[in-house]
Amino acid sequence: MTSYYSPITYIIPPEEDDFLLKTILHKRMDVSRKLLSRLKQTEQGITLNGERVYISVHVKAGDTVQIRMETETSDDILPQPIPFEILFEDEHLLVVNKAAGIIVHPTHGHYTDTLANGVVYYWAQKNERFRFRPVHRLDQETSGVLVIAKNPYSHQHISEQMIAGTVDKRYAAFVHGVPAELSGDIDGPIDRDPEEPHRRIVTPDGYPSLTRYEVKQVYSAGSRVELKLESGRTHQIRVHMTSIGCPLIGDSMYRHELYNLPELTSTQSEQLETVAALDASIPRQALHAVRLTFKHPVLLQEMIFEAPLPPDMAALEKILEQGPTADL
Repeated sequence: MTSYYSPITYIIPPEEDDFLLKTILHKRMDVSRKLLSRLKQTEQGITLNGERVYISVHVKAGDTVQIRMETETSDDILPQPIPFEILFEDEHLLVVNKAAGIIVHPTHGHYTDTLANGVVYYWAQKNERFRFRPVHRLDQETSGVLVIAKNPYSHQHISEQMIAGTVDKRYAAFVHGVPAELSGDIDGPIDRDPEEPHRRIVTPDGYPSLTRYEVKQVYSAGSRVELKLESGRTHQIRVHMTSIGCPLIGDSMYRHELYNLPELTSTQSEQLETVAALDASIPRQALHAVRLTFKHPVLLQEMIFEAPLPPDMAALEKILEQGPTADL
C-alpha cells in the first residue's frame, strides 16, 4: 500500500474561480514541471475536493486542492548514531547547526560518519520515512546553519529562492589582516586551479562570483568579518578573502602569502610567526554559517535561523582580543 506525506493544501479564493487546475498548481502552489509529472503518476498525487482529477479541469471558489507526495527513504545511506544539533524541525524541514569536521553527504570513498548518516539514523529511531535532501552544502570544516528538505516540494521551493537570490546566507569569519576597505563587494570569477584541481582561484575565465563583506571588529593581528554570499561557488569565501590578502585563519588550503615567500625580511619573519601561531590555534578554517533567512515553502513565513560561534572560534576570538582592538 502506498504511503504519503501529509498533504499540502490550497483553498481556491473567489478571484481564482474558474481557473484551470493546471494554472493553480503552477502559478499559485508553485509546483515544478518535474514534480507535477511525478504527482500525475501517483494515485493520490493531485486531488480536488478529495477526488483524483485531470489538471485540465476548472476549479471553483472554495474548492480544496491537495497534493500528496509518496514517502521516500535514503536506502543507500547507512544509519549511524552520530549526534547533531537541531535548530528547527517540522513535517517539511529539518534545520541543523552542523559541526566542523563532518561531511554533509556521503561521497566516493567516504560512505559513513557524515551528517546524512546521523540524520537518517535519527529519523529511523522515530520511525519516520524521509529522503536526505540538503538544500545547500557547507564545506567539511565549515560549521553552522544548514537546511534539509523532507520532501521534493520543500526542496524545490527553497532551491528556487536560492536561485532567485532571496535566501540570505550570512557567515562569520576570522581573517588575517584587515581588508583595505572596511566593507565592500568581492566580484571575482572563480574556477579550478589548473595546477591543483582541488583548489579554486579567481580567474577572468571563471564563473561569476560575488561576496559582500563587512568588517565587524579589528584586532592587532586580524579581523572579524561578516560575509553574505550572492553566489554559491565551491570555497567561495575562502578564495575571495585570500584574493584580497586576508585569508581565513586556520585555512590549510588557502594560506597566507608569507608562507610562500622564498626569502623573508626580519619584519616578515615576525609577521609569519604571528600568522603561524594563529593558524595553529584552530584546527580548521575559521568560518561559520551564522545565519540563514528564507521563506518557509508551505507556511510562506520568513524563517530566520541563527547559530552562535562554536567553541573553537569563540576561543580564537579570545586570543585575538588579547591584543589591542578597535571597535568599528
